[in-house]
Parts: sequence; C-alpha cells; structure tokens
Amino acid sequence: MKIIAALFTCILMVTCQLNAQETLPLIKTDSLKEVLITSTRIDLPFKENSRTINIITSADIKNSAAITVVDVLQQIAGVDIRRRGTGGSQADLFIRGGGFDQTLLLIDGIKMDDAQTGHHTLNAALPLEVIQRIEVIKGPAARVFGQNAFTGAINIVTKSSLDNTVSANLETGSFGQLNGSVTVGNELKNSTHILHVGKMTSEGYRNNSDYDNSNYFLKSVFNKNNQAVEMIATFSERKFGAENFYTTNPAYNEYEETQNSLIAFTTKFQSENLKIQPRLYWKRNQDMFLLKRFEPEFFRNFHLSNKIGAEANASYTSKLGITGFGIDLSQTYLRSNNLGQRHRFMTTVFLEHRFQFIDNRLDITPGVAMTYFSDFKFNGFPGLDVGFDITNNLKAYGNIGFTYRIPTYTDLYYTDPRTNGNADLEPEEAFAQEIGIKYNNQKFRASLSVFNRDAKNLIDYVRPNTVEEIFTATNIAEVNTKGLEVDVAYNFEINSFNQTLALGYAYLEDDILEQNEELSRYALNTLKHQYTTRLSTQLCKNVSQSIIYKYAERTTGQTYNVWDASIMFQLKQVELSITANNIFNADYIESGFTPMPPSNVLFGLRYKFF
Repeated sequence: MKIIAALFTCILMVTCQLNAQETLPLIKTDSLKEVLITSTRIDLPFKENSRTINIITSADIKNSAAITVVDVLQQIAGVDIRRRGTGGSQADLFIRGGGFDQTLLLIDGIKMDDAQTGHHTLNAALPLEVIQRIEVIKGPAARVFGQNAFTGAINIVTKSSLDNTVSANLETGSFGQLNGSVTVGNELKNSTHILHVGKMTSEGYRNNSDYDNSNYFLKSVFNKNNQAVEMIATFSERKFGAENFYTTNPAYNEYEETQNSLIAFTTKFQSENLKIQPRLYWKRNQDMFLLKRFEPEFFRNFHLSNKIGAEANASYTSKLGITGFGIDLSQTYLRSNNLGQRHRFMTTVFLEHRFQFIDNRLDITPGVAMTYFSDFKFNGFPGLDVGFDITNNLKAYGNIGFTYRIPTYTDLYYTDPRTNGNADLEPEEAFAQEIGIKYNNQKFRASLSVFNRDAKNLIDYVRPNTVEEIFTATNIAEVNTKGLEVDVAYNFEINSFNQTLALGYAYLEDDILEQNEELSRYALNTLKHQYTTRLSTQLCKNVSQSIIYKYAERTTGQTYNVWDASIMFQLKQVELSITANNIFNADYIESGFTPMPPSNVLFGLRYKFF
C-alpha cells in the first residue's frame, strides 16, 4: 500500500499549489438543528426529537470514502452491516444486535420490508448521488413504523431537486472494478425530475466473487404549482458470485441474482392545522439462487414477491399539542418453488400525541400501533417518548416500547436437506427501554444513550441432539440485550476552511437464556465493542481529504481494525477522486464464511456538464 500512500501525497502536494478560482464546498457543515425528521407522522426538527437518531447528511456522504449506502452505514456506531460480498451485492442490516430481519428500511418513508427473507433488506438501497440524507432511528420503533422495526429503522431521504444539471461519473480500480453513472436534473415550470442510471461491475477479489449490478432511479414532481404529486420509481438488479455465502463446499460455486423495484405516488393536503399525506405504492422483489453456478439443475431456488400498499399519514395541531394518526393497508403475494404460493393482508393503524409542558421544555409523546395480519391476527404495540430541554442546546430523553416481528416465509416454510421451516411459529416480541442525553450547536454535537431490550419467542434453528443433522425453526430463544452508545462530532476551521472530526462508540452485551449452543444454529455474532472515527479536512483550495477508522470486536472473540481514506480535487466542472479501502490489509470476516476484500483502490472522474 506504499504506492497508494505515495499517490495521495503527490496529489495533495500538487493540487494545493494550484491557483484555483473557486473553493471546494466539500466539507460544508450542515446545521442539524432544523433538519426535519420526516420518517414519522409528527414532523419534528432534529433537536426536538426525543429519540436516539443519527443524521447522515449529503456532506457526510460526500466525505465518507464510501461507494454504496452499505459503506456509509458501517461508519455509524450501533449499526452493524455484515457483508458477504462487495459492491453492495449482499449485506445484512442490524441495529443494536438482534436479527437481520429486525431493522426496517424505508425510502422517503415507504416501508421496504420483504416477506421472503431479511437477507434482501438492503437490496433496495439507492445510489449515493440521489440521497439528501439518511435518518437512523435506534431503539423500539414498532409504534411508529409497525412490523420489522424491532430494533430500529433507517429512512433514506432522496433529493427533492437537482436544478438543471447533467453529470457523469466513471470509476475504475482494483479487482477489475468499473463503475459508471449518469445523473440528470431537470427543473421545469410546473414539474421537477431527477434521473439516475448506474452500473457497477467487478471481476471479484477472490474466486467466484464477481458482480454485475445495475441501478435506475427516477423521481418526478408533477403539478408542483397546485396540488403537487410526487412519483418515485427505482429498479436495482444484482448478479453476483456467492462463494461460501451459505456453505463451505468450494466445489459448489454458489450464484445469485436479485431484483428490487419500487413505484410510489404521494401527495399532500395541508391547511393551517391539518396535514394529510396519502400514498400508493408497489414493491417487487425477485431472488434466484443456484447452489452450483454451472449446474443450474442441481439445486435452484426462485422467489418472487409483490407488495401492493396504500397508506395515509396525518397530523393535527391544536392547543393540546400535535396529534399524529395514520393507516397502512397492504397485500403481499409470494410465488416460490421452495416456499410455495403465499399471500398476506395487513392493516396497521397508528395513533400518537405530543404534549408539551413547562413552557414547552417538557414533551411527552405516547402512541400505539394496532396491526392485523390475515395469518397472525391482531397485535398491539404501545410506546412512550419523553424529553426535557435542560438548556436550548442540551436535552435529556427516554423512551419505552413494545416491539415485534412476524416470521418470514423462509422461517415458516423453507426446506433443504439440513433445514426445515415451521408453519406454527409465533411472532418475536420484545420490551425495550432507553435513556439518553444529547447536546447540539453549530460547532459541537454529542449524545450518550443507554438501552435495554428483553426479547422472547426469538426464532432459532435447533435440533434435538448432536446426531440429528436437520435444524428446525423454533420459538425457543430468550435474549436480554443491553448497551450504550456515544456519538461526538466537532466542526472547526483552519485557514477559513471547514473541518470535521466525528467519533462513535457502541458497547453491546447479549445474554441468551436457556440455550444449548451445540443444538442451536442461532449464533449471536454481534459487535460487543465498536469504534468509528472520521476526520474530514480541507487545508487548501479545491482539495479535501477524509480518513475513516473502524474497530470491531465481536462476541465470537474476533477483532479487526479497518482504515479507509479518500482525496478529492475539484476545478470547475471536473472532480477527481481516489478512494482506498482496507489500507493496512486487515484479514477479517463480517458474516458467515466470507472473508472481506484485502487492500484496494478506486480512481474516479466526475464531470458536470452544466
């Protein structure tokens, strides 16, 4: 990696001496105080929210040395992304431990849960070019979002407009990586449009780890001068070698192809006190898996799921505070050669109210979600958020709530020579509590939170004895999870240029009660200690650089340190970048049997036509 270090040094020395005409606005510090959290019915500025929320701004994304959403989320303490491959091909999403189907992903507030399996949650992740910010909501969130928000939720907020622009991006680097994309913004008199088309390919960093991924994104606002209607349409396709994703047999050469698409229409009716936002959406997910890539007839799974939904979220402001209410109706269809043909109708009703006392310094928000599943009947999930403004910038808060997750169709019906689903499974349940304190001003922000979660009926795959080879899905595990999280960010200036230092630490302790590990496949491989640091600096005109450090210690005893870095140079319409990942060649595994890539580098060129 001496060559990479030399390249970084040379570019920095040369470009700092250029007499550029414009200052690069890459390290611009966004004030989070007035960022409106839009993933709930009651829209609140960031500083007024009484929950643990991380906001990843577009500037943070720019300075993250990240290529995909997966890379960005790995830099947030308390968020565990366990990858089985690169380029965003497959990764599991965890918040504060739990299982891979216990965190809900949303796009502009649209729930992207998948009834087949939680392994496809991040298939819906969008290209970074169209993201305005990412809201990471930690802790029990079922009363706010419903199903799957067991340990938290992540809302990807897309950009509202790009004015009239056309930009193209080309990247190439280690392992035969070749990425290209075009992003177009069009601002018309009565409509706005954003279009993105992208491709990411690689020969792979090890045997059978190649990928060919495509992303398409369209967002339009019609009739924006009257009753505006917003349309969002996304499509992603991923084709990748899945070596050792599910087995350790080197002769199999596992292979997988996935497709994920969404189309949604949203509008808003608003008066002085009442806001109503109805939405129609259709989400589709397709998964094809081959156990032997070059012998498709040996073992092939094909799953196709469709979710059609309608929802309406509203808020009403009165002298008593703000009342949020809503309803979400959806019908899910699944067609699979392994799981069969399944369908499910779901209705969720939400109600919450925010009271304020003591000159608006104390806020209390009780709420409840009531859900009906055609196959799991009624469930109710109450919760309570409380916050107190100690000063204008310092806030103490706490929340409690019941949360749940119904089994996926894989949990219920999947079969192979060593695994059996269980159609008699019950939903997973938990009662969670949290207290915290946070400080926020223009230059410095910090938060500290302590949490506890008591879960029961967690789904485990178990066998009756060590002779039996078949594991069966069973409601058997009880888990107590507790921990703490610290987030700190400091913004300062050097030579009138903005700099940012961000630190995060998370501690997690899981205790599985009454479990025989020899008879169980449920393996908690959570991050016991997690530390992240990002230093984003700009020391001269038109040049910025970022260094990211990640430390992890898992409950299995594995520890690793990973360093990433990037440098960007911009002169008028041209932006050049170098991104280096795993600079010191750490040897580590995040999930299963799949080792992560060694040191690698990516060179990028972006040109903005106008």
